[in-house]
Amino acid sequence: MTTAATDNEGSAAHPRFAEALREMGLAEVIGQVRRFPDAARTAPEAAAAIGCELSQICKSLIFAAWGSPLLEGSRDLGGGVPVLVLMDGASRVDLERVRQELGARKVTRAKADVVRETTGYAIGGVPPFGHRTTTRVLADRSLLDHDLVWAAAGTPYTVFPMEPKTLIAHAGGILTDVRERSE
Repeated sequence: MTTAATDNEGSAAHPRFAEALREMGLAEVIGQVRRFPDAARTAPEAAAAIGCELSQICKSLIFAAWGSPLLEGSRDLGGGVPVLVLMDGASRVDLERVRQELGARKVTRAKADVVRETTGYAIGGVPPFGHRTTTRVLADRSLLDHDLVWAAAGTPYTVFPMEPKTLIAHAGGILTDVRERSE
């Protein structure tokens, strides 16, 4: 198990994300960013490194939606309009529920180049806000089951803690139920 250490020597967070925190009046969060010695690209890896429950990890996942009247006209990013879904680390996104929420014809997982073009970050390090472009954000209600969640700080090596309601508000998220239901 990898342990997370706070990096007080400078920018543990991705520089773009640190700047976004400052612009949002959240500069104090920069000091709360933890850096891992090894990458934690998955929610289970991040939870193990932090020592928290898997469901306390906030995954920032980019999907592509086609034919939604709720989204602006199609951008030339693989044909679909990027949508950010914030999901707890123990759950999976139900694409059909996302499609219904958006009124879209089709929803798929976005390709890595679309994720980077849309957010400015690589998969495994996408934070919930501070992106290169503005996207529609859906936040699953399961995040509210905790007093504190952990999200990527712009790299697969960094995370930050935040109260879920605050995180969702800063991301501009719409609360919804888009996780897969276990049978």
